[in-house]
Amino acid sequence: MAFSFLNQELAIDLGTANTVIFQNDQIALDEPSIVAIDNNTGKCIAFGQKAKLMHEKVNPGIKTIRPLRDGVIANFEAAEMMIKGFIRQVNSKHRSLFSPNLKIVVGIPSGSTEVEIRAVRDSSEHAGGRDVFLIFEPMAAALGIGLDVEAPKGNMVVDIGGGTAEIAVISLGGIVVQESIRTAGDVFTDDIQQYLRQQHNIKVGEITAEKIKIAVGSVISELDDEPEPFVVRGQNVMTALPVEATISYQEIAHCIDKSVAKIETAILHCLENTPPELYSDIVENGIFLSGGGALLRGIDKRFTDKVNIQFHVAEDPLRAVARGTCIALKNTAHYSFLMR
Repeated sequence: MAFSFLNQELAIDLGTANTVIFQNDQIALDEPSIVAIDNNTGKCIAFGQKAKLMHEKVNPGIKTIRPLRDGVIANFEAAEMMIKGFIRQVNSKHRSLFSPNLKIVVGIPSGSTEVEIRAVRDSSEHAGGRDVFLIFEPMAAALGIGLDVEAPKGNMVVDIGGGTAEIAVISLGGIVVQESIRTAGDVFTDDIQQYLRQQHNIKVGEITAEKIKIAVGSVISELDDEPEPFVVRGQNVMTALPVEATISYQEIAHCIDKSVAKIETAILHCLENTPPELYSDIVENGIFLSGGGALLRGIDKRFTDKVNIQFHVAEDPLRAVARGTCIALKNTAHYSFLMR
């Protein structure tokens, strides 16, 4: 087809921490959800990885913005600039005089209000989307994990992203019970920053706290495969002199314990409201974990011990939602749970 490049389809997982775009079943883009803006002109000067390198290191003339907070658009203009920039970056491979006819499926949190849903839809349309479909993230995660969401049986998915933890029981192509709480990756990062300040008198930025979380993040204090302790250098809160401390995974397990307990409570609350027939399916099949939070060491073990149902971490938890959004994109006519 000569004009096939004019009809383009993109599956977008618009995450608080990362945005992943699939095109033709391939990952076309995987970048941090962040933009850098020139304060004088209001123009976007960088987005994604380039903007992340500037984050917390900029002069007064530039500001970096994370347009999504708690899984939803907090800064409408910045979100639009970012989505436009990402779509332009994906389309830069196809140079054309005409702007392509874009069909987009975007993943959104299941707890989104009407206003928040409209914000995502409007941003996608302003960024060039002609046909915009929305899918709830737990549903997309279930598709991405490979579950049969339209079968008459219960599947439970826990998607722990950057801004929200989404818990949903899915059956017959619909969400039967869902909980969406704003305790997730960003909160864990905050916990680590607070802990270092209180216990070690060290002041660290968001990026360093994120590195610590990836290097020694754990939710249980006894691991079979122990990570090497992380050496963190920063300024002393009292004296502003440089100090360093060695952080072990046990300390991280201790400092994020309360936040992880909130997710456990939400899972139990969701199970309480699950109809008995679906509950027995869940006990049989187990509960599936996706999102960046699923990469925390020992999380499946801790949840399994707490809830008494087997938890399974998805194969590629970070991209499960994006993969599911991609599957939905190929079958927009088939899936009734897609919102226009």
